[in-house]
Amino acid sequence: MNRRREARRVMLVTTVALSITAVGAWFAPTAVQAQAGRELRAPSAFAAIRDRAQRSAALFAEAGKVFQHPRCVNCHPAGDRPLQGELGALHQPAARRGADGFGAPGLRCAACHQEANYDAVGMPGQHAWHLAPRSMVLQGLALPEICAQLKDPTRNGGRTLAEIAEHAGRDPLVAWGWAPGVGRQRAPGTHATFGALMKAWVDTGAACPTH
Repeated sequence: MNRRREARRVMLVTTVALSITAVGAWFAPTAVQAQAGRELRAPSAFAAIRDRAQRSAALFAEAGKVFQHPRCVNCHPAGDRPLQGELGALHQPAARRGADGFGAPGLRCAACHQEANYDAVGMPGQHAWHLAPRSMVLQGLALPEICAQLKDPTRNGGRTLAEIAEHAGRDPLVAWGWAPGVGRQRAPGTHATFGALMKAWVDTGAACPTH
């Protein structure tokens, strides 16, 4: 029984890997073109903005380059299917969110996504790989909407603003966005800069951009 289960898992991983390879090849030109605009300015770049609320909103807008990047959006989808690739294609095979965000019975996230990237077959991985809760969708949202959602305890997992900044700066799944494995574009800038931007945003009052 264990051998049969392991053989089934290997077959599933191979199928997913082939799907990932095909999608990656299809979107490769777009991924190359998307390299522009991937820098992330440090909080010090906004020190000249004298108005505290305006500076805070500008800090969030800069951090928003990460929130709206595929490395974040793909695991914060509007629907129950994860996304993949630089253009947000529906995940292949047709994985589903499941009741707990870790996949549906018979196709759990961990069946393919292990504790680390498996670059030999292009399989991304990180500890506790899963989709964000439905209340934390990023797909299709403008920056003011993302900002308001992050500040709302009923939609952000009951976190305080300080905990939001801590999550952004230290969570391993967030950090994965800057080490996504072969064939994937990294999130803009560095994880350290993103964490610093979020902390500075909170420290300046957590104002939201208007557009």
